[in-house]
Amino acid sequence: MKSLLPLSRQIEDLLVARNLRGMQQLQQALRPGYYLRAARILNQCQGVVFIGTGFPVADTFETDGPVGAIALYDCLQQLGARPVLVCGDPLYSVLKTDYHCHPLPINCQQDVAALAAEALRHYQPQAVISIERPGRAQDGNYYNMRGEDISGRCASFDDFLNLAACPTLAIGDGGNEIGMGNINTAVQALTIIPAATECDELLLADVSNWGAYGLIALLSVWREQDLLAQIQPLRILQYLSDRGSVDGVSRLNTLTEDSLDASEGMAVLTSLRALCGFS
Repeated sequence: MKSLLPLSRQIEDLLVARNLRGMQQLQQALRPGYYLRAARILNQCQGVVFIGTGFPVADTFETDGPVGAIALYDCLQQLGARPVLVCGDPLYSVLKTDYHCHPLPINCQQDVAALAAEALRHYQPQAVISIERPGRAQDGNYYNMRGEDISGRCASFDDFLNLAACPTLAIGDGGNEIGMGNINTAVQALTIIPAATECDELLLADVSNWGAYGLIALLSVWREQDLLAQIQPLRILQYLSDRGSVDGVSRLNTLTEDSLDASEGMAVLTSLRALCGFS
């Protein structure tokens, strides 16, 4: 198969084309081909893959993150891996009936690193991926896009990446997510309190859910199967909305992602399918 680096670069550009929160600027700090390198890791997985997601908003969770996590979960399961969604309540209680999940305690007073180490020992994951998970800032706290300290409502996933013996991937769209420590200097230019947690491969997108689609696009090419066509963002959004999700920007229970209509995510899927030669 010919080199997929040009396709990866097209995907990387497409996913930050809207530049909603400055991801085009941050992209300059990354070595091109990051989606290709991350997808290659997932393409080799036949065992457990941890997918951490869930960003607390008010007293519930936002739609950005879980939509992409569920899409990637379904894809990896179809390809023979054993995905596990790792999240805190209320998202954990929402998903555990329909998906294999591992719980994260909220505002835990226990040794969170020890809890992560035990889970990693038990599951022995082949990869750990974070999708729109708040990352610890330099001061050890967690902050949302408004600079509000959300540590009291936040579950910690950082140590799953810090302690993993397998490759770690992270998708973010604003600078305060796990993985943004990879580009610590560049992210200082944004008007947020940045996350300091690092990962092996950082993936940028205008909406983190769309980053999962970028990975699935490359997996589709390798498997010669249009896995993107199976993703139904509106169905997933409705599933989450029925269980109490809110839009992370508006904080309303709507079928939107970061204030964008579901049609925006579906248009991204259409563009990715075209880039990959599936339409």
